[in-house]
Amino acid sequence: MIDRRGYSMEDFERQYNPRQAVPDHQGKIDSRVTASAEVRCEIEGVYDLRYGPGAKEVLDVFPAEGDGAPVQFYIHGGYWRAQDKSDVSFFAKPFTEAGACVVIINYDLCPDVTLPEIMAEVVRALVWTHGNIAEWGGDPDRIFISGNSAGGHLGAMMLAHDWQAEGMPEDLIKGAALLTGVYDPEPVLGISVNEVIGLTPGMLATVSPLQNLPRRDLPLLVPVGGGETTEWIKQTRAYVDLCQANGIGAEYLEVPGADHFDMTAAMGDQDGPVLPAILSQMGL
Repeated sequence: MIDRRGYSMEDFERQYNPRQAVPDHQGKIDSRVTASAEVRCEIEGVYDLRYGPGAKEVLDVFPAEGDGAPVQFYIHGGYWRAQDKSDVSFFAKPFTEAGACVVIINYDLCPDVTLPEIMAEVVRALVWTHGNIAEWGGDPDRIFISGNSAGGHLGAMMLAHDWQAEGMPEDLIKGAALLTGVYDPEPVLGISVNEVIGLTPGMLATVSPLQNLPRRDLPLLVPVGGGETTEWIKQTRAYVDLCQANGIGAEYLEVPGADHFDMTAAMGDQDGPVLPAILSQMGL
């Protein structure tokens, strides 16, 4: 029995399904796809580098101008079932202009793979980045991660991962920005997107950021849009509060008026609060 928390079925769907909550979402997606295509014509990029065996286990690198640059590693959203790295390359321009090396990954999507399998792919992508990014001017000892929506969830799970078990430094990730992530996946069991995602109650203990907090304290920015649904904001606040209660210095940032899709654009908005905060986290 799904706990719909006092909402009707329709309202529950709207609370946890951003495409229902934001009627003009497709126009916002199309706008950043167009902007990303323009950026790929303007700056240097190395595309579709393979980091694992899966069909979509490839990533793009936007090199730094010099050597030893901090690395921004980004995980796209799409409720683990949609979107592509090419949709978000728009933000590589302000990051590289500030002196960063940028990595944007793809990963296999549901229903072709399960959510735990996607998490394992992101682990492989980070291991690959640590081992190879110096070739494009990135400093493997200064990897910062970010992600939006489903990517925010995956980023949170990377903070909970045992990197020493992978032969990596415990502090592989030096800082993180988790934008409007899915921190409590349990409600997904009760909305339509789960027909594609295939989340099961048995997976929750291993895929929930609320049940798998960061393993160590680190700079952690957790932005959410002030124009998002009540429940989306509530679960973001719950994750930050739980982190802080456990000695993790998470910083909550509510962006006034921004809806779920505006938050992706915030990665490239030099006039908004998110991009400058991430660059500051990276020491740029």
